[in-house]
Amino acid sequence: MGPANETAVTEFILEGFPELDQRLQLLLSLILLFMYLTTVTGNAIIIFLVHVDHHLQTPMFFFISNLAFLEICFTSSTSIKLFAILSSAQKTISLSSCFAQSYFYFALGGTEFGLLIVMSFDRCVAICQPLHYAATMQPQLCLGLVVAAWVIGFTLQSYHPLFLSQLSFCGSNRIPHFLCDNSPLFQLSCSDTSLLWKIDTAFISCVVLGSLSLNLAFYTCILFCILQLPAASGRKKKAFTTCSSHLITLSIAYGSCIALYTCPSTDASSKTNRIVALLNTVLYPFLNPFIYSFRNKAVILALNKCIARARAKFFP
Repeated sequence: MGPANETAVTEFILEGFPELDQRLQLLLSLILLFMYLTTVTGNAIIIFLVHVDHHLQTPMFFFISNLAFLEICFTSSTSIKLFAILSSAQKTISLSSCFAQSYFYFALGGTEFGLLIVMSFDRCVAICQPLHYAATMQPQLCLGLVVAAWVIGFTLQSYHPLFLSQLSFCGSNRIPHFLCDNSPLFQLSCSDTSLLWKIDTAFISCVVLGSLSLNLAFYTCILFCILQLPAASGRKKKAFTTCSSHLITLSIAYGSCIALYTCPSTDASSKTNRIVALLNTVLYPFLNPFIYSFRNKAVILALNKCIARARAKFFP
């Protein structure tokens, strides 16, 4: 890497959605702002309710509250910059900020896959071995599983900033995306990225497909256990409804990641990639509070109790 190449590009331009006119970009920014605020508010409410209501202080809701915190971080890592791109045309981003965004995007994504595995394991134990659930899911184990998910997610991506720092950028600095994804950065680089493409694709494929395989294994066990329950059992209906909604969110999360990263193509439509990325970074975090929590009777009851206390305190 020559000195000239090192300083040739000092910032990138995130193009966002250039095919949309200004009015459509403003409309899209308002829709995304609503979804972002709903995501943050909904997940914050879940964290608060789990903290204050002892009925929700169970392993399942402990994992859900961690997922809620992660979703706030994950969607914030890309959505805030996306609002600036769409609403005020602030499209520039420094190299260091771009690399940092890329690292946190993938690290938080990897952590989310880890938490999804933990939650699948928790549901598997609860449904398949209900009599041993309390003895198995001890607080120490729950905390250890969550810490492991966060540590592994961020540690596995430690190679990421190292790879990006080795790239030189001496040509165009326009990224046809709304975030600093690997694919457009590799394409803009003046360096030979063929080996990086292979390593990055293999690594992300292992993380995505490996975690997907574990989740499917747990839910296969859950399905067999559900089918063995009596047909008239209310527990069977509840378990099936809960797991089916969870599988919907897994389909969105893994489907978008498989489309984007396990079979990447430099010839793929950037417009298609951006739409799929929106599913991953905006729609999936937006749906999570409703699917995992606000459809649960215990959560609704805890929320109503908090609202009643607030009314009694401020409007006696």
